[in-house]
Amino acid sequence: MEGIPAAEFSISEDILQQFFGESNSCNLKNSLEILTESAKSAVGRSELTLKGILPAVLKLSQALPSHSELLLSSLKLLRNLCAGEIANQNMFVELNGVAFLSRFLRSLAVSSDPDPGLIRMGLQVLANVSLAGKKHQHAIWQELFSDGFLALARVCSRETCDPLCLIIYTCCDENPELFGKLIDCGLPIAAEIVRTVSAVGFGEHRFNLLLSKFCLENSKFSQLFTQLQFMGVSENEGADFGDDQFSKEQAFLLQIISEILNEGVTEITVMKDVTLFTFEIFKKSIKVLDHASKGLSGLPTGSSAVDVLGYSLSLLRDICAQDSTGGSTGDQKDSVEMLLSLGLIELLLSLLVELEPPSTIRKAIKQGENREGASSSSSKRCPYKGFRRDIVSVIGNCAYRRKQVQDKIRQKNGILLLLQQCVIDYDNPFLREWGIWSVRNILEGNEENQRVVAELELQGSVDVPEIASLGLRVEVDQKTQRAKLVNVPRRTFGDSP
Repeated sequence: MEGIPAAEFSISEDILQQFFGESNSCNLKNSLEILTESAKSAVGRSELTLKGILPAVLKLSQALPSHSELLLSSLKLLRNLCAGEIANQNMFVELNGVAFLSRFLRSLAVSSDPDPGLIRMGLQVLANVSLAGKKHQHAIWQELFSDGFLALARVCSRETCDPLCLIIYTCCDENPELFGKLIDCGLPIAAEIVRTVSAVGFGEHRFNLLLSKFCLENSKFSQLFTQLQFMGVSENEGADFGDDQFSKEQAFLLQIISEILNEGVTEITVMKDVTLFTFEIFKKSIKVLDHASKGLSGLPTGSSAVDVLGYSLSLLRDICAQDSTGGSTGDQKDSVEMLLSLGLIELLLSLLVELEPPSTIRKAIKQGENREGASSSSSKRCPYKGFRRDIVSVIGNCAYRRKQVQDKIRQKNGILLLLQQCVIDYDNPFLREWGIWSVRNILEGNEENQRVVAELELQGSVDVPEIASLGLRVEVDQKTQRAKLVNVPRRTFGDSP
């Protein structure tokens, strides 16, 4: 039958006749295809459920040898029958379909040549069953957690990883007991999923949701990041933190977490230990600046060390943005205050000083001119397009309505430095906009900083027409003869870019 030896295929004639009768076909392959097509609709599924087709399909699947074309067809029919049809979902669990399919998937996953298409179809069956409720989710979890999930996560295929993430997330989403088990014992599973996705990509948004819960909401970020380090490299090894110290999987994890936070900056609460660990990563990654060449592209660059630098900086930008978006909580405010107490602003200003000036200013500086911000042979270059912009964005977000930050920038002679960022720089898209946002924030409500800028402009130390775009202009007080910045009528400070 369909090229399968009779010794390898044993199922009763009654069941075969049931397939043939329901499909009006005497060919098993054609029968399965016809029934699968019918089960695509709710009406078709309902009719097939009343006729008791699911037990027959399950028996057929158990009788067929692995890797057969008929087995793939039977699993496809099972998937469609369990798509939103509660009677079939219940029956599948009651007839031990979960146990059968779990054993089958485990054996495929650890085989020398796993079939991604067959694994994907089996996982899609379980994914549909998992949507029925907690009873079904517990049945799947009992069979596959944790060794089964781990083996399936190691199958390096996007075909299999997407439905696997869907199953794990569905089981855990509204089930605290199962999610607690995942958080407590599922670190190896999460690490293998990240390794697989970093190699093959992903399509299911459940991967992002799973990582968000795992890393941002439950403080497993540091453990997962460490788990993804190079095999055989201990946490304390490596002093240079170059490409041989950060793995591409670690860079990928930071990229995804950065994207998750950027998209949900007003909804996600970043815990303090996540913030602290991100800052530690950033401090270690800046050592790449000692030997990095000028970046020719934005993130990702293909260099693990540079990507870790960039994405950790992006994470810090969005963590510090949560006050300015109005979505911050007490914990988030404490996180930013912690970063400030650890010297974040001083570190960022020192990095900005060490970088060669923006392209617009470099062109304006005469060779050999000795003035603040002038380029020198020892100046460092941006390791990726946007590095300077990202530094300025973190400073600007930190300065938003924080007088201690505004004052700190003035005390560190950072005002002129930030004014010089209000220009176009071809190596840093949107630098001008972030520069204006930062200057706006260091001047708002701070008379001392406004006087510094006014005096710099009158002295000819800066020529920044963007000051006017901030709703300010320079005037000389007739009594004191001191320069000051005043508000231009009918103008207000600009919004964040």
